[in-house]
Formats: sequence, structure tokens, C-alpha cells
Amino acid sequence: MSDRHAPVSTPASTGPLRRNRATSHVLHRHTGDVLPVAVGGEGCWLIDAEGRRYLDASGGAAVSCLGHGNRRVRDAIMAQLDKVAFAHTGFFTNEPMERLAEMLVEGAPEGIGRACFVSGGSEAIESALKIARQYAVERGDLARTRVIARRQSYHGNTLGALSATGNTGRRRPFLPWVIDDVVHVSPCYAWRHRAADETDIAYGQRLAAEFEHQLRVLGPETVLAFVAEPVVGATLGAVPAVEGYFKAIRQICDRHGVLLILDEVMCGMGRTGYLYACEADGVAPDMIAMAKGLGAGYQPIGAVLVSDAIADVVLHGRLGLMTGHTYMGHPVACAASLAVQEVIRDDGLVARVRGLDATFERLLRDGLGARPEVGDIRGRGFFRGVELVADRTTKRPFPATAGLAKRIKAAAFDLGLICYPGSGTADGIDGDHILLAPPFIATEDELALAVERLGQAIDRAMADAGLRAA
Repeated sequence: MSDRHAPVSTPASTGPLRRNRATSHVLHRHTGDVLPVAVGGEGCWLIDAEGRRYLDASGGAAVSCLGHGNRRVRDAIMAQLDKVAFAHTGFFTNEPMERLAEMLVEGAPEGIGRACFVSGGSEAIESALKIARQYAVERGDLARTRVIARRQSYHGNTLGALSATGNTGRRRPFLPWVIDDVVHVSPCYAWRHRAADETDIAYGQRLAAEFEHQLRVLGPETVLAFVAEPVVGATLGAVPAVEGYFKAIRQICDRHGVLLILDEVMCGMGRTGYLYACEADGVAPDMIAMAKGLGAGYQPIGAVLVSDAIADVVLHGRLGLMTGHTYMGHPVACAASLAVQEVIRDDGLVARVRGLDATFERLLRDGLGARPEVGDIRGRGFFRGVELVADRTTKRPFPATAGLAKRIKAAAFDLGLICYPGSGTADGIDGDHILLAPPFIATEDELALAVERLGQAIDRAMADAGLRAA
């Protein structure tokens, strides 16, 4: 066992080994009637109160990039608690927040000079949208209220972030409350939407032209920002853009004075083999929203990185920064995140992820690629998606009523594998994928085991759904 991880003991349970939703006072997610109680973690593995071990091949929701039980991060949290646990940023700054901002800005794309720390990804997107609007207001550009995002995207659960989200199923219950000034254009989803006679470059240019056409329809002077994930995570399953797409989007935004906000909450901070996912696309946005891998799950934290050009206008304007939350810049959260990022840097983990990119893809293709229900395997680095289809030739998805992705998740969990399911992949309603986002420390053997168990889970789920004989 690596000395980066604290030894794990499984203590005698002081309560039920499993929690039934019917008797629990917690408002749980809908994940089944009985949940095991997590009591320990060791590297890429989680341990429940019954001693069962689960290979965390999705890092929860692409969160646990360092795995579980990292001693250096634990020590940083304890050391900060011995200094100060909380000091409101309306009165004080704090050392870990300042150092973390310096570290993130140092490695950020050109032009990024400031960081605003919040408690998660939804808050980061909300903050980015509010900062963008305040930038426009301070410049006297009051007509800029509209946001353009993409269908089949996910940007968070708060109402502003949900308004930017382009996934039908996630938005539908809250439609009376979402913001009307958000328009959605096509996702860059080449496997399903690129024409048979179309190159990647031509496809990307077609989508960029669609974006610019929508700008002209709305009136470019009314559009505040374009929001997009460099690699689409939860709703599409690790779909990167085609070559040249984001460069074309950047040029169009510049031409019309529209801000480019990139959502790297799930795909950023080394997950794709690049510290910032947009590096692979060769673009520098105006703002980057991040969370998940920023703190690796050791503390709740998110951030929005802001260009100097925007920050200077906002900070020297008449209003001051108008977005804020009680726990922004929390000293313990920032100390944990700083330690996480130092471990990633000092252990060369971003380079390690990129170095294992081809290996992970090979394992997935060798282990799953020949299956008739596997339509596509895609992604970058340790951010991989497997899309399931009823017909590989036509790419016809399984219907939502089959519940295939959730069945695979349940079967995998029973086999001791944690994976992240996605439904509505094809059109927001039908279609299924499984997302794998293992810790950056995962060995090749652990990656192979994840693929093996996922294959077994797919077999069980297909039979359980009546889609294949057992």
C-alpha cells in the first residue's frame, strides 16, 4: 500500500450496518431501499460497515481524483483546524485561500488572473453568470442579458445553473422557474450527429456557424455569454469536442463581445490529462468554473477563475463584487484543496493520467468494444464514457423505460464496482451511458479490474431488463 494513504481500520459499527430509507431521517437520493454505510477508504477503494470493498472507478461523480485516505491532505486539514476553522471573507482573507489562488492562476490559461472560491460546482456556475452580468452592467452594456448554452449539457442544480443546463429530463420538473433568457444550440456530439460524409473539422465549423446564426437571431448586443463543457460529462458521458470547434467558438465570441465561460467542474483539474481541460482545445476562456477534482472530495469546494480584464472592471466598479456566499474561501476547504493540488503537482499525476490515456482506452476497447450493445467508447485521460445502444448500425438507443444505466450501476455495485450511470444520452429522454473517472493513482491492474467488472455488470443488467438471455 502506498504511504500516501493512511492505514484503514474498519471499526466496530456503533449503528446499523445498512440504512433503510423508510426508517432514516435523512432525505436520501433515490438509490434503493437499503444503503450500506461507508466507514473507510483506502486508495481507489471504499469500505462499508460489513467489510465489503468497492473499487471507486468513477471517483463518486468524478470527484475523488486522489482516492481515499491521503495522509498529506488529512494532515493539511488538521493543521488548518489548529489555526482557524472559519473567518468570514467579508472581514478577513486567509493564507490557504491566497496560496490556492496563486497556484491555480499560475497554471491557468492566458489572461486568467483571479479566483473566487465557493462550495461547489453549481455555486461556481452561478457566480460565473453573475460576474458576467455585473461586468456588463459596470460597462453600461445593459442589453446583454441572454446566455447561449448547449443541449445535452449539465451545469448544476441551482436555478441559474439549471437554466443553463440543456438536459430535458433534469430541467422538466422546474421549467416554470428556469430563466427564459437562456437559449440552447446543438452539442458537439460527433458520434451521433456528424453527417456520414462530414469531416470533424467541417462538423465543428457547422456547429460554430449555428452558434453565430443564433447570435444574429437574438441580436449579438443582447448576448452576455456562451457556456459549455470542454468535455461533456454527466449528460453525454465524456464527449470531447472535435478539433477546431472551440477555437471557432472563441473567435465568434470575440467578434461579438460575448464572454466564453467554460464549465470544467467535472472534466477539469487533471481529469483529462491536462490541468485545465481547455488546454487540449487550445483556447483561453474568459472564465472557468471548477469543483470536484479541485478538492478531491476531502472538503466541499468550487471556484470560478476570472480573467484580469473582467476582474478589473468588476472590482473597480461602483458595486464591488455582488456575488457571495457565507462559506466562500473557507480556510479548511482551501487548505485541503491546496494540499490536493500540491500532491497532484508533486507526484506528477496529470502527466501520469495522460501517460495512461492509451492504456485505459485499449483496456476498454479490448474488454467491451466487441459487445453488440456498446455503441461508442470515448473520452480523454481518466474520463471515459461507454454508450449503450439497441442497434449499433443505426445507433438506436434503448428506451428510458428499460432503465438500463441504473440497472448497470446496481449490478456493478453488487460486484464491488462503483461507476456513474447516465440516462437520456441520445436526446435527453432515451439512451444510456456509463461514466468511468477513476482516481489518478489507479494502477493498470485496477483499471483492468474496473473494465472486467463493468462487462459483468452489463451482462447482468441486460439479462435483468429482458434485453438479452441470461
